[in-house]
Formats: sequence, C-alpha cells, structure tokens
Amino acid sequence: MKKTFEKIDSLKDSYIKIWEDVCNIESPTSYKEGVDKVGQYFAGIAKKRGWKVEYFKQNISGDVVCITMNPQSGLNPVTISGHMDTVHPIGSFGTPAVHIDSEKIYGPGVMDCKGGIVAGFMAMDALYSCGFKKRPVRLLLQTDEETSSMQSKKTTVDYICQKAKDSVAFINMEGHSEGEICLQRKGIITFLFTINGIEAHASQCAVMGANAIAEAANKILEIEKFKNHDGITCCCSTIQGGTTANTVPGSCRFKVNVRYATKQQQEQIQNRMREIANSVYIKDCKTELTILTQRSAMELTAKNTELFETVNKIFKKNGLPVLKASKRAGGSDAADVTAFGIPCLDSLGVRGGYIHTLKEYAYMDSLTESAKRIAAIVYDI
Repeated sequence: MKKTFEKIDSLKDSYIKIWEDVCNIESPTSYKEGVDKVGQYFAGIAKKRGWKVEYFKQNISGDVVCITMNPQSGLNPVTISGHMDTVHPIGSFGTPAVHIDSEKIYGPGVMDCKGGIVAGFMAMDALYSCGFKKRPVRLLLQTDEETSSMQSKKTTVDYICQKAKDSVAFINMEGHSEGEICLQRKGIITFLFTINGIEAHASQCAVMGANAIAEAANKILEIEKFKNHDGITCCCSTIQGGTTANTVPGSCRFKVNVRYATKQQQEQIQNRMREIANSVYIKDCKTELTILTQRSAMELTAKNTELFETVNKIFKKNGLPVLKASKRAGGSDAADVTAFGIPCLDSLGVRGGYIHTLKEYAYMDSLTESAKRIAAIVYDI
C-alpha cells in the first residue's frame, strides 16, 4: 500500500487536470450528449490501459458505462460508482465552467459527483500501475441519478444493481463529509398536486367560482406540518396558478418534496398525501395527485454495518483516519444498492460544499485522500 499511496501522490496533478476536463463537459441530466461525452472521456482512458469497457445504452438518458480492471480474476469484485449527471443548466457557471485557485476547484459537479468518480478512477490507476491483479475492480458511471433515475424509468440504477450483485463491497462516491461514512439516507418522493376549481369574475367570488389557489393554500398548510429532521420532512417547493388578477383562479399546481427515513414512513406519508389530496377545503375544487420521482430510503443494515467495521480496520492498518458512521437527508443510488442486498458504503468521494448551487466547490487535496481510501479498501478487503 505504501507503493500505491506514493503512486497516487505522483498522479495528483494529472488527475486534477482530468477533474477539470470532465467538469468542463457540462452534463445536466436531460442533456444526453453532454453526459455521454463524460462517459466516453473515462472510457477512452480505460481502453488505453486495456480495461474492459461496456455500455448500457439509453435513448433519453446518457449511456451507463461499466469499466472493469482485472476482469479475468476469479475473486468477487469491488465496485465503485458515481453519477456523471449534474443539476446545473448549461452555461450557468460561465465559460469555461471550471476555475481553480490554490486550494479549491469550482464548477458543476466538482463535488457532486464527478470529483468522486475521478478519485475512484485514480485509485484504480494507481493499483494497476503497481501491479494489483488480486480481484476485479469495477467502476460504474450512472447517468440520471439527479432525477432518481426516473428519466430512464429506473433502468439505469437497476442495471447498476445487477452488475454489482456479486460485489464484496460497493463504494458510492458521493461527496465526503470529513471524518464520516454514510450508512443511512433519506428516501425521496416528489408529488404533484393538480387542482381544478371554477373560474369567475373576481367581483363575484363571494357567490361564484371555486378558488383553486385557496384550495392549494389549505393543502400546503397541512403538508408543511411534517418537519422532523430525523423522520419525515415535506417542502412545498413550486407553485403555479391563476390567470389574471381579476379572475377567480380555476387551476393551480404545486410540487412537494418529501423525505423519509424508513419504508414504514414512506407508506405513512403516501397515505397522508392521498388523504390531503382527497380532502376538499373549497367547495367544487377537485385534486389529482401524481408521483413525479421516487427514491428508496437507505436504511441501516447488518451487511453495511459489517462492511463499515471492516473498512475502518483497513484504514487503521494503513495509517488512514478511522471514520464514523453518519446519516444524510439527501438521497443517492446507495439506497437502491442496499435494498438489493449488496454491502454498500456511501459518500467516500471528495470534500467540498454548496452542491446544487453556483458556488459548488471541492478541496483539491481531498482527491488524493479519497483515492487512498478506495485503494486501501480494494487492496485489503
């Protein structure tokens, strides 16, 4: 491992350049061309090293890329995974999208989650350069994680679970919080409430019409009562309704972002949303409820806890900081992988902050930190 760690340190400058390159390829989830360019970038480097490259083709989302080092080894693989898609519309960060100072790199996806992918690839490269052939190492590059894989109708994350089903460990490369490994994540559902009322002249609102916005307001007040950070949270996030200031609004739509920690809470909140949708606060208003996106919760499991304990022993053995278990309110593919029964740890990518904003950044030194953690896991698991 000393030799591998030294190799990682020597690769730092070249991999910061790779980091910059892939983040300058703008890849919002809906922009298939950009997401595919990121996948092709990594596939091109992998092919030069003689690694196996496979594609799971998609018509709308980007093509999932599976890169395998040592595919002929008889042992079960370690799988590393991260998503190439981002949330930022093209041009949001200017041209070029990425800039660097003495400490940090800024741009779309530098932490969430291209930085993690680069760290995972760097670990593989260092192990390969040092002659590691003990077991296969697989890198899975996801393409529509930011939309809970709804764009591909869950086929991308299902593919990832199938490809990783024989893994001794699945390491998800979401952004890292210093000193922590994520073992639990919230599940997420986005609901759309579509309310139809009856339009009328505003002067007649006391005797005519059914105000769809007023109906929405009553429902929102009920929904916003769920604010338990460790349990269910509900955030009414967008709303559109009405036509003119002097017309009783005949329609209103609003979206709700719901997060939950367990399957039981998921069922509870879905039932409550249906109750609120079916309740009528303003006479003659009718409501339709639609689920737009959905992601499972990552619940604490015995397999993940055992892997967490094993990994900390590996870190201690190799002079790396021991990490504590944590839980996150955000969702990730690690939830689906865990539900599939694969031993999984999350958030071992790069450190930074302000993800999903125009201030997104990552600490450049965290690239080698992350790569060393991954290399140690692969080598000693």
